[in-house]
Amino acid sequence: MIGIIDYGLGNLTSVAGAIAKVGFTGTVTADPDELAKCEKLILPGVGAYPEGMANLNARGLVDVLNRLVIGERIPILGICLGFQLLGSESSEFTRTKGLGWIDAPVTRLTPDDDALRLPHVGWNDVRQHGDCILFDGIPDEALFYFVHEFRLDSPPADTVVGTCDYGGRFVAVVQKGNVFGTQFHPEKSQQHGLALLRNFLEKA
Repeated sequence: MIGIIDYGLGNLTSVAGAIAKVGFTGTVTADPDELAKCEKLILPGVGAYPEGMANLNARGLVDVLNRLVIGERIPILGICLGFQLLGSESSEFTRTKGLGWIDAPVTRLTPDDDALRLPHVGWNDVRQHGDCILFDGIPDEALFYFVHEFRLDSPPADTVVGTCDYGGRFVAVVQKGNVFGTQFHPEKSQQHGLALLRNFLEKA
């Protein structure tokens, strides 16, 4: 069973549908007992960082996720806001502490071209760095779908496995052991997105 973490933000139905398309069954839940039964976890998210962390804390999920992911090493994939929540903190609206699994803050994108609007919305290519199971069978510079205005800022180099350029290069994919994250939405990224999800679910 794949646990899709419900903390009140995110396109949970789309993620569950994408998981079903690649042959897996997902359960949308905030129940610690249910999450503990899952082989893999997905932390989706659409919205603001402070609200995301507030919701995780209000539902008692921060301690639960630390136990499952850091203590028991259950693989987890953070998507979009869920990816950013893996970081140490964010400056969005107000300084907010994150999960801290990736040692990097979240800051606003700063494109060096004034013609590039924020948020960054649409298809963009992702350059692969090193070997990561998420990209098995996916060509370098494949297109994925992004919707974001903030980014994970300068995480440790050995955790960066994918980058993207939008008026300057930013981190698009990270891996640190059993912790994976994508700034883009694989569930909205058609063929390559589904392939990435399948790789995570089968191989992580």
